[in-house]
Amino acid sequence: MALRLAADFDLRKDVLPGLRAAAGARGGGAGILENNYESLRVLNVERNGNIIYTYKDDKGNVFFGLFDCHTRQNEHLYTFEKDLQVVSCSVNRERTLLAASLVQSTKEGRRNELQPGSKCLTLLVEIHPVNNVKVLKAVDSYIWVQFLHPHVESNPLPENHLLLISEEKYIEQFHIQVIQEDGNGVVIKNSGHLPRERVAEDFVWAQWDMSEQRLYYVELKKSRSILKCIQFYADENFNLMFEAPLDIALSDSGFNLVNFGCTDLQDQEKLSEHPTLCVFTNHTGSLCVCYSPKLDSWEQITYSVFYFHKGHSKTFTAALGSADSRVTKGITFLNLDYFVAVYLPGHFFHLLNIQHPDLVCHSLFLTGNNEVVDMLPHGPLQSLSGSLVLDWCSGRLYRADLNRSYLLEFLWDARLDWEKMAVLHCVLSCRQDTRFLEAKIIQWISENISACHSFDLIQEFIIASSYWSIYPETGNMDKLLPYSSVLTWNTEIPGITLVTEEIALPLMRVHSFKGYWEKLHSNLEYVKYSEPHSHYSNSVVRREWHSLISEEKTGKRRSMAYVRNILDNAIKVISKLEARRLEPRLTPLFQEEDNHQRLLVGLMVSELKDHLLRHLPGIEKKRIEQMVLDYISKQLDLICQILEASWRRHNLHPWIFHFNRRASAAEFAVFHIMTRILEATHSLFLPLPPGFHTLHTVLGVRCLPLHNLLHYIDNGVLLLTETAVTRLMKDLDNTEKSEKLKFSIIVRLPPFEVHSKITWKICTLRVHPVSSNIISRNHVKRLLQDYKKQPRSSVIDKSSYSVEFLPLNYFTGILTDIESSSQALNAFEGHDNVDAKFVEEAALKHTTVLLGL
Repeated sequence: MALRLAADFDLRKDVLPGLRAAAGARGGGAGILENNYESLRVLNVERNGNIIYTYKDDKGNVFFGLFDCHTRQNEHLYTFEKDLQVVSCSVNRERTLLAASLVQSTKEGRRNELQPGSKCLTLLVEIHPVNNVKVLKAVDSYIWVQFLHPHVESNPLPENHLLLISEEKYIEQFHIQVIQEDGNGVVIKNSGHLPRERVAEDFVWAQWDMSEQRLYYVELKKSRSILKCIQFYADENFNLMFEAPLDIALSDSGFNLVNFGCTDLQDQEKLSEHPTLCVFTNHTGSLCVCYSPKLDSWEQITYSVFYFHKGHSKTFTAALGSADSRVTKGITFLNLDYFVAVYLPGHFFHLLNIQHPDLVCHSLFLTGNNEVVDMLPHGPLQSLSGSLVLDWCSGRLYRADLNRSYLLEFLWDARLDWEKMAVLHCVLSCRQDTRFLEAKIIQWISENISACHSFDLIQEFIIASSYWSIYPETGNMDKLLPYSSVLTWNTEIPGITLVTEEIALPLMRVHSFKGYWEKLHSNLEYVKYSEPHSHYSNSVVRREWHSLISEEKTGKRRSMAYVRNILDNAIKVISKLEARRLEPRLTPLFQEEDNHQRLLVGLMVSELKDHLLRHLPGIEKKRIEQMVLDYISKQLDLICQILEASWRRHNLHPWIFHFNRRASAAEFAVFHIMTRILEATHSLFLPLPPGFHTLHTVLGVRCLPLHNLLHYIDNGVLLLTETAVTRLMKDLDNTEKSEKLKFSIIVRLPPFEVHSKITWKICTLRVHPVSSNIISRNHVKRLLQDYKKQPRSSVIDKSSYSVEFLPLNYFTGILTDIESSSQALNAFEGHDNVDAKFVEEAALKHTTVLLGL
């Protein structure tokens, strides 16, 4: 299944054996609990992960126990020697105080022995050692209790703080001072008068965040739902952090609590008849409110997610199939850090991307046709902080995360483009063992390179994987770096429809922010004042790179310091890339300078660094530079990984650089992969590893017929690098076919007037007639460009010419006269043997070839 639930705690395995053993040690036998097994249940999960549970013995006495998640040991806390029903329970951090809310068991003929006239008692008990019991409340309405667990160094705390949540729709905070007596014994100071204050009132819904010590609650004002949040601190202070309007329908007569422990007062089977509401946050400053109204149709279900950190909401309507598929369970929302899972047992499983919710293709939707929707527990699941999930019915506490194995398997089986897109992003968000995940994805891409029609697999992989490699550095990267190569998605997802609406942003009630609140505030400010193009793109790099290449062709160049700085940036990236390498490289890359690609890499470093410095003023320059080097080297590394995987898969060897044998089917396959890589990087203007173009061109020469090869060259798919052309000139023989290929290549080199280093070097080799022909043409062109015709003698001295061919003899004489003049310029300075005689020999050779002599 897409979601993996690893059990952190199991009531039957972690508690029950110990209770049986303890009962046997007391001589009562295991039967003390056997007849009351159903009474064993979880009551609460505290911030430190400790779990409070309760059970009854055969006399009806109520026992409270605690399971320490660190030591994996059980501890008995307290026993009420009365037959009571537990509503709620909480223990302070030091385990010296226990708060419990209880109601009298309703058995005919029994009167309330604890407090006559009251339905519910809220008690505060000293349990270290067991001592006094104080009644905090004795009322006719139910009460829930929760100790605050602040993060502080001092131990023990001099004062404890306890929340009381009343069914009468108010929340109070009690301040409990404790003192030590008789060594380590702890008693309540001034227990007759405990200070208290009203925290909230007139609410219809409340949720406790145990990890962050936050209270969320909803008030109704003029029939409008207002979400509020209170942050509790280590001292007795607390702040109202924000208010946010919610476009949801809640009844003033209703009352619902989330994460305030478990109670059996509600019929869990009727959850589908009530609205579901919960709030999820994560460390990046996200704030999501998930809501599902009361089910009013057996054919479809509606749920909404308010992405306050993005400024919009999405309302989804999912089909439930036939009317016979009756919904008996409530919808479940689970917090999975970067995702929110929406689960309706037997019907669908929707994995929502909360960091990038704009496009529906970035979220995974599985319907009843997929077996996954029946593989999760069918009982009510409660999402706690830190991706913890509690199954109240079974008493199991799970740690939930994405199942990489299932997702990779699903990726191979996916048929629809949106499924491939969604699963690809889900897999890449799993940051453990990224090298393994990337290798599996590359294998999948290699075998499905043409399987997607809505997006480019290689593009999406490079953009998404490089994004996730740097995203943990700072939460603002989702606004500054591209997450996907796809900007729009108009294809419908079968089985679900959605409506997107703008929503009012939360109104922050404080002016000083730290931690999560600083990030949330930053997200909200970004929604308010975001620049239209804050995501980085290579458009500026594209213009600057083309400008530098153009200047190189015309012989002009920026200051040497500017160019040297750019090339130094490239050296840093390549050094970092080489440091990533864990084994020898199979592909013949990085064996040449390839200044054009190095310029592109260096420019990207410069532009991306400026972009991040502009938008991340609070991060030091050195750290940003490191992030940029990591990001760009990651992109190059991914390309190298794709090539390495293809090379290894087809068992190619470095001799691929030679031209003395025909291309194999494996070489055709690698050439195709390289062409797809080139297409993917070209539109995004991403850099390629130095040597890529040389290798691609060499493979092209080996794999393509001449007319196709020249077509690829003329359209810029294959680039004539100095290394590739030099090797071609040296390795090819002088047969007619090879000469034709060499001439076709050389005539496509830049002309001498464009200051082309490659043309100069190739032609000055002069090891082939083709080179001689090109050199002769350019030598003659240079000599004759300023030539002014002068009277010449009509008599030609035939003794000075090796061939009696008057037109050639006359032309050679003109060239000799020009060369002998003081204004003559040798087109190849330093090569004195390039003269009229050389031109004559080249012309004769060329004519002989044309005539087939």
